[in-house]
Amino acid sequence: MLGWEFPPYISGGLGTACHGLTRAMSDLGTEIVFVLPTANVTESLSRTTASPQGGQIEFRQIPSAIVSPYASCGRMPSAAQVGRSPGRPLSASGRRGDRLLCLGAGAGGGYGGDLIARITSYAERCVRIARNESFDVIHAHDWVTFPAGLAVAAECGKPLVVHVHSTEFDRSGECVNRPVYEVECAGVHGARAVIAVSHLTKRILVERYGVDPGKVQVIHNGVEPRRAFTPLPRNGRGEKTVLFLGRITMQKGPAFFVNAAARVREKLDDVRFIMAGWGDMGPQVVEQVAAMGLSRFFRFAGFLRGDEVQEAYRQSDVYVMPSVSEPFGLTALEAIQWGVPVILSKNSGVAEVLPHGALKVDFWDVDGMADRIIAILRHPQLAEALARSAAAEIRCLTWDKAARKCVGVYLEHVEALRN
Repeated sequence: MLGWEFPPYISGGLGTACHGLTRAMSDLGTEIVFVLPTANVTESLSRTTASPQGGQIEFRQIPSAIVSPYASCGRMPSAAQVGRSPGRPLSASGRRGDRLLCLGAGAGGGYGGDLIARITSYAERCVRIARNESFDVIHAHDWVTFPAGLAVAAECGKPLVVHVHSTEFDRSGECVNRPVYEVECAGVHGARAVIAVSHLTKRILVERYGVDPGKVQVIHNGVEPRRAFTPLPRNGRGEKTVLFLGRITMQKGPAFFVNAAARVREKLDDVRFIMAGWGDMGPQVVEQVAAMGLSRFFRFAGFLRGDEVQEAYRQSDVYVMPSVSEPFGLTALEAIQWGVPVILSKNSGVAEVLPHGALKVDFWDVDGMADRIIAILRHPQLAEALARSAAAEIRCLTWDKAARKCVGVYLEHVEALRN
């Protein structure tokens, strides 16, 4: 398996997905060799993790200049600029013996530097590692790993499965970066099978990349199971809090969130807004909030990790995901697990698995977004009904289910190659 992030190092949903998927595959008896850039590997990843079912996850460190695809994700302006005190936190199963080589890496923020050269160098190092491994399948996460996956497949003659977590059209709209698009095209056309995280992503692959629909298997992400529906205690201050949690980039729709917040403030006085995350649009959004006279109602929390994320949900009465194009949206499932009602962009993969448990709105419809926020804040019965319905809908959305489907894809192409 090739992937550029894995807990405890996480800069977005990909790390969470890789962790949940590989752990579930291991529990099914699959042996995984997970290749990561050295810069992202900590001591806790250097050990072999074994499963009682016979599967295991081994990590291979690889020297690479590739650190993160979103280099500006965790960086913010000074505390004075954003109104945050320094350092203050937010008040078919696999057969035993099958081995899977998974590849992954990341890109510099804004595709800075000679990214293609770094990807090529990374691919060469992955080939050298693969020569000394025994495996049946190659699984490449994210577009940066596709050249490595193709190179390993050409060297070893093993089937390549590419996992599309997002596309250049999600990240950049119509202003796509041509070299990145070409790398994606080569990956999805050169692989034996393509896994898409949603039907939304599959449509993009078919319509924008010309991929045969029969080649693409939709496998929705999962979520770590919880024993029971237990809403977190809210902030207790009497005011209501609306949460945005994600990269502050064009793709995530932060400007629409701010515009909707302004309309909510016109009708409700006791509402505050948290924007958790950072990105290339961060300074622009800070200026937007200031220009609209909303600074004292907003808190820019920066990139959150671990318990800080749970604290963000604990403080929130509504979670809003106004993405312009969201291949899936794992944060919505996390919010649901903590009993927070969610409002989703219709342009999101997670909306496909929440037919009744979320309110949906077009990302550009800031009036509709504001109306839905106000409805949830004014009507506790609606908030509770949404939270309970969503909790019921995600019970079957497990990583085990996703892992079994992935392993089914592997077995199909391994057997085809053997025959």
